[in-house]
Amino acid sequence: MVGRKRKTKTCDKGSKRSWICQLPDVLISGILARVPTKIAVRTGVLSKTWINHWKNVRGLDLESFEFSDMDTFVSFVRSFFDSHRESTIDKIRLSVHYSDCHSLLTQWTDIAIRRRIQHLDVCYYGTCCDVTMPVSLYTCKTLVHLRLCWVVLANLEVVSLPCLKTMHLECIRDLTEPTVEKLISGSPVLEDLIIIRRTSGERFIQVRSNTLKRIHIDTYTEVEIDAPLLECLRTTVYLEKNFMIINLGCSTTLDIDMVFPDVTCTKLLICDTLTDIPRFRGLVTSSYILKNIFLHSEPGPLLQFRDLSRLHVKFSKSDLEMLPAILESCPKLQSLILELIKDPSYKKNREPKLMFSTVPPCLVSSLKVVELKRLIPRYEGEVELVRYFLKNSPILEKLRLDTYYTKKGMRDFLKEVVALPRCSSACEVIVL
Repeated sequence: MVGRKRKTKTCDKGSKRSWICQLPDVLISGILARVPTKIAVRTGVLSKTWINHWKNVRGLDLESFEFSDMDTFVSFVRSFFDSHRESTIDKIRLSVHYSDCHSLLTQWTDIAIRRRIQHLDVCYYGTCCDVTMPVSLYTCKTLVHLRLCWVVLANLEVVSLPCLKTMHLECIRDLTEPTVEKLISGSPVLEDLIIIRRTSGERFIQVRSNTLKRIHIDTYTEVEIDAPLLECLRTTVYLEKNFMIINLGCSTTLDIDMVFPDVTCTKLLICDTLTDIPRFRGLVTSSYILKNIFLHSEPGPLLQFRDLSRLHVKFSKSDLEMLPAILESCPKLQSLILELIKDPSYKKNREPKLMFSTVPPCLVSSLKVVELKRLIPRYEGEVELVRYFLKNSPILEKLRLDTYYTKKGMRDFLKEVVALPRCSSACEVIVL
C-alpha cells in the first residue's frame, strides 16, 4: 500500500533470528570488526540491536569506489574519526581512487597512528599527486601489521616499530635500498616481509634480520638474504635469478615460479638457480619448472635434490609421467604434496601412464606424508597412484586425498581405497 510505513523487524522469542539478538555485545563487535565496513553497516537489518552496533567497531575498512562521489566518501571517513576521538583505533584499511584525497589520506593515516593503530593498510590509486606517509608512521609503538601501496616513504631519519610483525610494501614510489634497510633494522620483531614492484628501478636490497620468517619478492626485486630464522622465500624469477643467499634457516622452503623467455636464457637461468636450491629443505613449484630443470641441469637430477625433505608440486595431468623421476631425485623426501591442475595447453591429453621400474629410496626410508589434491576431473590412473604409495611405503604415516566426486562417485572411490593393501599398518588415510 502506498504511504504505509515499513516496520522494523524485531526478534520474538520464537523467531528463528532470536539467537542473533541474544549475542553479547563483545562478540558482535568482534564479528563486525572482521568484515568490510559496508558489510558491517548492512547487518543492521538482522536485528534492532545491530542497527548502530557497527559504529562502535574500532576499525574502518573502505574502498572509495563504493561511494557515489568523493564528498560522500570523505564525509563518511571524517564521521568515523570524529566518533572515535576518545578511543583507540585497532584497524584501518583505506583504498582511495580520488586524486583530490591525497592530502586527506596523509592526514587520516596520521590520526590513526596517534590513536594507537595496530593494523594499517593504505592504498592510493589516484592518477596525479603523490601521497606521502606522515613521519609519525616510522615511530608508531603499537603497529603490528603494515601494508602500503602506491605511496611515498620519505624523511626516514628515525625508525622505531617495536611491535611490527608484517611489512607489505607494494609499488612504493622510488623505493630505495637505504629506506628498506632502515625499516627492517627498526623493526626488531619483524616476521613477514613482502616487496612487490610493477616497474624496474633500484632493484637490489640487502635483507638482514634475525627475526624474519617469510620473505616474498617479485621479479623486479633482487635481494641478498641474511636471515637465519627464515622459513620460506617466495619469488618469481624472470631472465635472471633475483636472490642471493648469505645465511638461511636450517629448514627453509623455496616457493619459486620461473618464466622462461627463450632456450638460451632458460639454460642460464636454470644453472644459476640450481646453485642455491640445495640450500633449501622445502620446495614449492610446478611440474613445468621441474621439467626444465631436469632438461637443462648437469650431471643429472639425482644430485640436485638430495637433501630435500618437503616437496609441493603443481602438476598438469600430462606431466604426471615424470613423477617417478622426481621421487628418484629426492632420496630424503619426508612430505609430498601433489596438486593436479588444468593443463596449460587447454587440450584433452591422453591419460598418463606412470611407470615405476623400481621403488624410489624415499618411499622406503623417509616418506611419511603424502597429500593428493585434485582440481580437475578424475583421471583413470588415480586409484593406481594411491595404490602405489600405500603398497610401497612401509613408513607412511598419513595419506590425504583432497578430491571432488559426486555422491555416488565418492562411495565407489572410498570402496576402492579401503580395499587397497597397505605396506604400513600405521598409515592413516584421510579422504576429503
